[in-house]
Amino acid sequence: MNNYTALIRELKRFIIGEADNERSRLHRQWSLTLNERVASGKAIIGLNVIDILLNGDIHLRCSTNNSRFREGDFLVLHRGTPFDQRKIQVSLNEDNETDLVVYFDGWGDINLLIEQPTGWIADEGMLDLSDLYIEAIDELSDSKRGRDIILPLLTNDLQPYLEFQLYENGFQKGIEASLNESQAEALAAGYSTNLVHLIQGPPGTGKTYVLAHLVREMVMDGLRVFVTALTHRAINNALNKIYSLDTNLPVCKIGRFERAKDLNVENYPDFLSSRFLGSNFGYAIGATPFVTRTRRLGNVDFDVVIFDEASQVTLPLAIMGMLPAEKYIFIGDQHQLPPVTLSKSSELSKYSIFKYLCDRGYETMLTTSYRLNQELTVWPNKSFYNGQLISDISAANRRFKFSNENSKWKEVLSATHSMVFIDLGHRKTTTMSPEEATIACEIICEILDSGISSNEIGVVVPYRSQARLIKNKIRKRVNSTDNLKNLVIDTVERMQGQEREIILVSLTTSSAGFASDLAEFFFQPQRLNVSVTRQRTKLIILGSRNVLGATCDDPQIQKSIDLFNDLISTCKHIELDNKH
Repeated sequence: MNNYTALIRELKRFIIGEADNERSRLHRQWSLTLNERVASGKAIIGLNVIDILLNGDIHLRCSTNNSRFREGDFLVLHRGTPFDQRKIQVSLNEDNETDLVVYFDGWGDINLLIEQPTGWIADEGMLDLSDLYIEAIDELSDSKRGRDIILPLLTNDLQPYLEFQLYENGFQKGIEASLNESQAEALAAGYSTNLVHLIQGPPGTGKTYVLAHLVREMVMDGLRVFVTALTHRAINNALNKIYSLDTNLPVCKIGRFERAKDLNVENYPDFLSSRFLGSNFGYAIGATPFVTRTRRLGNVDFDVVIFDEASQVTLPLAIMGMLPAEKYIFIGDQHQLPPVTLSKSSELSKYSIFKYLCDRGYETMLTTSYRLNQELTVWPNKSFYNGQLISDISAANRRFKFSNENSKWKEVLSATHSMVFIDLGHRKTTTMSPEEATIACEIICEILDSGISSNEIGVVVPYRSQARLIKNKIRKRVNSTDNLKNLVIDTVERMQGQEREIILVSLTTSSAGFASDLAEFFFQPQRLNVSVTRQRTKLIILGSRNVLGATCDDPQIQKSIDLFNDLISTCKHIELDNKH
């Protein structure tokens, strides 16, 4: 029992440390002058209230927005200092440059916005959920399910097994549904395990498709399935995939309607108002793990919990989602983005639930990519997947189609090379590069002019300030609102799980010294892997040879730098002079 006590103690230390570190970080940031916060993209000034809707949405407008905020961030609205007790907490729903839509979270007096509709300031905020986490950990130690199943599973004192007949049935169902062999194996293992199974899904291997088939089989067997993930985007994507597979399957989401705008299944504010209350049949419900600790979904039991994007889920968050059931399927990839944590002193900060449980002998890797063509598969395959990843025959020979022979970018956009590094040779840029933003804008406009749809183009950047700079340049060149809306220009965190025909990566940083200082972040292998595996046929990396000189005394981080340099060496190099 000592192992369980030690784990519970470490979980609580991690939770408290995360909350303390976030509060301290925010306090230091709020203590800067307003001009400093605005200059660093951490505040917006001159916000005026345009409208307040009954659903809690607030429409704000300002003259200038150079912030690094993005949709989903928590903000505080105030009229002088974020330390003011009269501040109002909101979450950012839409950022359309000078027009923003935020959602009132119920913290603060919304009447202040009515009484004084002009002159508001937005600063970064936080949502402290540490009490919910601690409550879940207490239930872990006090409940029979926690003591007999979850704790022994986490400490490796309890091993799962596969029921042979169920495995055979599951595999046959997968083959009949036209899944490839590794997908059918993953389906069979998840279907037949008595306790837990991990499904590793490298880029483009159809992990969400396998999830949908797995949910379908379980629901048809009469099981109650909880589908969850870190983000609403991932949950909505999974539920939509299930719906597209079988429109008659009983599936819904529990949560706020504002988080369900791209959802194709029913959304209910809570379980009591859903059509599944009192149901004796199988069904699937999607929600975040937090919802299980609230009146929306609290005290509702399930037979199975399926975590998507599990490589981004911390142990405390995973435990919160595990408590309502006794069987768990984790779908993710330890070579893609890990959780974002601040408590470096805790060992648990190094692990997602997926990484924590992997290499214990109960995982299946999907091995066929339907996204990456053969040339694009080579580098991630040798760097992360031990030579097991292959490009499906339907994707292997696919190439980017660009027909404008008179374009000055025809060599860059040629079908001859799927991976291109454009070396601008610039120096000393850190978190913004106007040179790379200009070239990115030119190439994107050239692609759009050739007739390729804007929703087939994505731009990945390391910093939000670079994303905003590129967006601003494109806004001046592109007249179509749809084109602006469909173009995805964002950090790698927002690109995981997405794919496009062509991806541009703006490295932004050209200073080797600055890159060395941020090496753990800038050269992180998982970030690199996600950045360069979103495209189907063409990857263009914009950067400078000067950043290749970054070094680090830490051998592990130096290995990451070497991996980055190996990626660049794999690409077709094109050097541009100052006149392009």
